[in-house]
Amino acid sequence: MTILLFSILIILFLINVPIAVTLGMAATIVFLIEGNLSIIVIVQRMFNSVDSFPLLAVPFFILAGKLMENGGISRRLIHFADVIVGRVRGGLAIVSIVACAFFAAISGSAAATTAAVGSLLIPAMVKKGYDKSFSTALQAAGGTVGIMIPPSVPLVLYGVTAGVSISDLFLAGIIPGVLVVGSLIVLVFFISVKEGYGGGESHSFKEFLRAFADAILALLMPVIILGGIYGGIFTATEAAVVAVVYGLIVGVFIYREIKLPDLTEIFSSSVVISAVIMFIIAGASAFGYYLTRQRIPAQLTETMLGVTDNWIIALLIINLLLIFVGIFLETSAAIIILTPILVPIANAMGIDLTHFGIIMIVNLAIGFITPPVGVNLFVAANISGTKFEKLVRAIIPFIIIMIIDVLIVSFLPFLSLWFIQ
Repeated sequence: MTILLFSILIILFLINVPIAVTLGMAATIVFLIEGNLSIIVIVQRMFNSVDSFPLLAVPFFILAGKLMENGGISRRLIHFADVIVGRVRGGLAIVSIVACAFFAAISGSAAATTAAVGSLLIPAMVKKGYDKSFSTALQAAGGTVGIMIPPSVPLVLYGVTAGVSISDLFLAGIIPGVLVVGSLIVLVFFISVKEGYGGGESHSFKEFLRAFADAILALLMPVIILGGIYGGIFTATEAAVVAVVYGLIVGVFIYREIKLPDLTEIFSSSVVISAVIMFIIAGASAFGYYLTRQRIPAQLTETMLGVTDNWIIALLIINLLLIFVGIFLETSAAIIILTPILVPIANAMGIDLTHFGIIMIVNLAIGFITPPVGVNLFVAANISGTKFEKLVRAIIPFIIIMIIDVLIVSFLPFLSLWFIQ
């Protein structure tokens, strides 16, 4: 029956059935064929999977990101980043990466980071003489840090699924996120030197202070969120609500770039995105429930231990699996499906589950920039009007550098656990 399950899954994928429907339908069909489980039980499992207090953080962080995206935050963060690093060789490219890091600490979403920063910087880079394919690929890669640097929606999903502290995961994502940002900066600097992309204008200390003052409210948001969580003032879920209130006040009453009619679009788009994620979670839950009933996670653990008891080799195998799955499967679905399967293996190998969560997220982040499902590639290509085949060639160096980052994060666990040990 497991072979039938995956056969149905592949067929539904090939005929472009939505991922949430594919997962739920494949599991339901197999359950009905077996005939030993009422369809009511399947529906209850799907409902219970989204009936979770920690999961409330997902729609609220999405809404907070939307408020910040539309409230003038991204423009101010980009200007502040330009004042800091814009004058060096390839300065505007580096500004793009730094701005993504700033916005990632607000949005928690890779696609939102790509859209918010890319809509401003891709046209600016092309105007400054940067190759359009390079500019587009750079922005797609920079957007991946949106799911690494806290707050992060995928980290919330992993925490809920694996039963790991979301607060610990947020702390654990800081250094790996900074590592990826740093590696991308080094890469674009060398590409810029090779291609002769020039730096920007120098800025005085007075201009720095002015830009900092203009961006201070945006920069304070992650400080308030993370400070409140680790100061014991509120939980990660409550922090998401605080982020929404903060974003609303800043965007509507202080920066005044969000008008009351704009709120309808902001709220409705946030509801649609949240509904899609929750639907995926429900469908993936039914799929995962079948795998659990068939003892697939336990069998895989036994098989892995039979192949090797070396955690280094096991991690290499897991990394290859995650990168492969990330190429074809949407991140939320991959987390919900793979976490129950891989966590027992990580436990058996003595791998810290918080560290393992970061390994999963950094691996799956690569899926945002790999065809055919690379969401960031489609978002960035839509902004720039770049042909997809040209973008695929331009993204290769960024994929390679991120694979190197995955290996560093995987085999140097102290990078993830530094702040929680």
